[in-house]
Amino acid sequence: MTWKPLGLAAGLLGAGMLAYGALVESRRLVLERHTLRLAGWPAGLAGFRIALLGDFHLRDRHSVDLGRRACELAVKLKPDAVAIVGDLVGYWKARSPLMIGEALEPLAALRGRVVAVPGNHDYWGGLPEFLLPVFDEFGIRLLRNEVWRSGGIAWVGIDSAKSGQADPYAPMLELEGDEPAIVLWHEPDAVRHLPLRAALMLSGHSHGGQFRFPGGYTPMHTSLGRRYVRGFYPHAPTPLYVTRGLGTTGPPSRFLCPPEVALLTLATAT
Repeated sequence: MTWKPLGLAAGLLGAGMLAYGALVESRRLVLERHTLRLAGWPAGLAGFRIALLGDFHLRDRHSVDLGRRACELAVKLKPDAVAIVGDLVGYWKARSPLMIGEALEPLAALRGRVVAVPGNHDYWGGLPEFLLPVFDEFGIRLLRNEVWRSGGIAWVGIDSAKSGQADPYAPMLELEGDEPAIVLWHEPDAVRHLPLRAALMLSGHSHGGQFRFPGGYTPMHTSLGRRYVRGFYPHAPTPLYVTRGLGTTGPPSRFLCPPEVALLTLATAT
């Protein structure tokens, strides 16, 4: 008995899976709707809706088109706020500002209601400061270890942990009394380092594992994105939602793990 036919079949299956993931799954944008019940969330802010975007990894025509579709969908949902949890670029190159502008342009309709933090890829070949001309044009607030108060919420933006730029302590000390606080921090596993004063943390970075197999098996992980991979974790040190994001790293493919726009409705836990 020879194993060559089995090896050939496995190779063809793997190649087919990657091709399907690149041509179909990585382009199949999905809207995820979730109600997050948070302990201590103010009754006056019950029903507050956040459109969550992340991991655009803008680098080519496909990623720009997908990013723009996601932003158009976020605007169509008429959320109270849009949160972008980092990795606008795959890596910086000469055309990156133009690609960012084209993808994010729909968000100008929500000027003053969009908040963002950098991810580790926003340091690849450049700096998050390069985002500011586009962000300023469209009214997007970039937070780097600082607090911004808007819509009755203290938005705490923490810089990328993987890039060694995070300071979760100083901005948390700026919170006043029991004001409702939402943290944006690109890397989800960093939640264990967050002082316990926020109602919710929003993250990306993991891409949901990017490849997911029946039974939930996810073979592909990234550092600081292994423990919390996708979805809502109400029992994390701080309640945490991790978006699957939009883009990819490594193979430009996904499997049973499509890109998402998440619409999160916040409610008071009973």
